[in-house]
Amino acid sequence: MLCHYQRLRAQPAPPWALVAGQVELFRNETAGTLNSTLAARRQLRLAGEVSEPVLLPLQVAVVTISDTRNLETDSSGALLVELLGSAGHQLAQRQLIRDDLLVIRELFARLRDDASVQVVIATGGTGITARDVTPEALEPLITKPIPGFGELFRSLSFAEIGASTIQSRATAALCDRTLFFLLPGSRAAVRLAMERIVLPQLDRRTRPCNFAELMPRF
Repeated sequence: MLCHYQRLRAQPAPPWALVAGQVELFRNETAGTLNSTLAARRQLRLAGEVSEPVLLPLQVAVVTISDTRNLETDSSGALLVELLGSAGHQLAQRQLIRDDLLVIRELFARLRDDASVQVVIATGGTGITARDVTPEALEPLITKPIPGFGELFRSLSFAEIGASTIQSRATAALCDRTLFFLLPGSRAAVRLAMERIVLPQLDRRTRPCNFAELMPRF
């Protein structure tokens, strides 16, 4: 009996077992390929996947809000102009005004109503000192706030400056049909916000979605 049992164990696996094993191997290989493809697509989305060859330029106004800078020393405003130009957008206006709530609000309202301006990017006045009033200046003009901008900016900024990012009140909003982005005054913060958030969202080629393609529906 023992020898007969050993002979039975030594027999090759039946055909159905071989087929089942091949099916399982195929499933594992297919699942691995699918997971790799989905992971690659996810990374492209996080990086701002671009799906079309041509950028649609937007008309952008740059506003620097500062009590101490002028056009010669306005390095953050200059960086905004440089980054927008490199991305292919057009500079509609460049303004430099002091930290005065009513002055800022008047300018924002004028830019909102200017049909030649699609986007306004302001730098400065988003902190928590007494003279930081840029968010308050924009508040009455807001049609729809975009809280996700400030949330994402502070999350990205945390990786660079840690808990100090909590002092930033950077924000974005839609005012009638004009997009407003309020950025901090530092060059590092401007570069971070522009390269990681604003420029990808002003490019209609960015997938899965972007602000630029929504503008006709504002």
